[in-house]
Amino acid sequence: MEQTKKFNYSFLLKISLVTAMGGLLFGYDWVVIGGAKPFYEKFFDIAQSPSLQGWAMSSALIGCLIGAVISGILSDRYGRKKLLILSAFLFLLSALGTGATSIFSYFIVYRIIGGIAIGMASNLSPMYIAEISPGAVRGKFVSLNQLTIVVGILAAQLINWQIAEPVAANATDLEILNSWNGQMGWRWMFWVEMIPAGLFFILMFFVPESPRWLATNGKTDKTFSILSKIGGDAYAKEEVDHIKNTLEKDEKLNFKQLFEPGIKKVLLIGIVIAAFQQWCGINVIFNYAEEVFAAAGYGVSDILFNIVITGSVNLIFTFVAIYTVDKWGRRSLMLMGAGGLAGIYALMGAAYYFQINGWPLLILVILAIASYAMSLAPVTWVVLSEIFPNRIRGAAMAVATVALWLASFILTYTFPLLNHFLGASGTFWMYGIISVLGFIFIYKKLPETKGKSLEEIEEEIIGV
Repeated sequence: MEQTKKFNYSFLLKISLVTAMGGLLFGYDWVVIGGAKPFYEKFFDIAQSPSLQGWAMSSALIGCLIGAVISGILSDRYGRKKLLILSAFLFLLSALGTGATSIFSYFIVYRIIGGIAIGMASNLSPMYIAEISPGAVRGKFVSLNQLTIVVGILAAQLINWQIAEPVAANATDLEILNSWNGQMGWRWMFWVEMIPAGLFFILMFFVPESPRWLATNGKTDKTFSILSKIGGDAYAKEEVDHIKNTLEKDEKLNFKQLFEPGIKKVLLIGIVIAAFQQWCGINVIFNYAEEVFAAAGYGVSDILFNIVITGSVNLIFTFVAIYTVDKWGRRSLMLMGAGGLAGIYALMGAAYYFQINGWPLLILVILAIASYAMSLAPVTWVVLSEIFPNRIRGAAMAVATVALWLASFILTYTFPLLNHFLGASGTFWMYGIISVLGFIFIYKKLPETKGKSLEEIEEEIIGV
């Protein structure tokens, strides 16, 4: 096992944090629309149209699918760095356009562009960090991407809360439309994203390309140079030799062969845990916070404050994940998260069923977010970035990421329908059943990967 004391943590941290800005923008763009929702719906006159409301909320997910496919097709050919720069530019364009437009169809187009950026960043940022990080600390460094996602979520929640002027409990739709919130406030919520997007775009030019991608494409000298800067010449030589070894064994692998026996097994694991991260249901609390908290008896201003509370808990427990992921292991944390959510959802469903409103339900929501934040949220990305072979990592991770965003689209689209037909209690009980099934799958199928190099993981899982 690697000795962690010899690594250049300053260099690793700098390039990991820059790359993880893709996660920050992912989190911000993903959540900002929730705070703007009560206001842009009045502006575009869609408040009485459930189908258009759902389209406004879920359209970015179409972009996420496109972005994940693009990154999968192109990242193994052109590298991680160039596509991360492209995603930064798309974040910038989306933030500018979404806030500037007064036409609903253009609003949707810019949301889809933002979704493409999310799809690319969600795939590439953790993959890049995994490829540049030593095995002994890889969990912590890949979890930085989840930390920045959570920071982006909390930033969006705080900025939405601060930009929005207080809304009277009895305010009419017309009063909201003619207010600062209805005319300009929601625009500034999107425009603020241009600041981190611009920084991400500029700073990515100073980040080196992934050493494992360079090695895969025959650029051994550059690979050695980057790895030497991370851990010294001896570490670089050992890693280069190990990478060459695995590349020789899976030299003929390509996108079309993802479904061959050895690869199919690990691809199935990736797809299922990616889908489960969404179908466990926690993201409906972020995407439909207004509906979730309104069902618990809270008003608009209280809802915005409660959203900030949940975002803060999300951030705190992400630090718990960063501290424990390389100590307790990926599999243990995933099992804790799945089991914890199953129990919490059982109680949440009971609270809604017996009409227990106010702070008891808020506490259960906080517990659910805490459980998710220290387990399934970050660890899923760690596992996905680790388990696929070097040569096809971009393509395989893209398949898993597409599965994640497809699952997310289904979750986002179906929640209003489930909430209508099953009620809040039945909906969260259903998410609890899914969490039990996820627990069983993880227990039976997911191997432990902590402390191992990417090449060691490949040899163990694929059996090369």
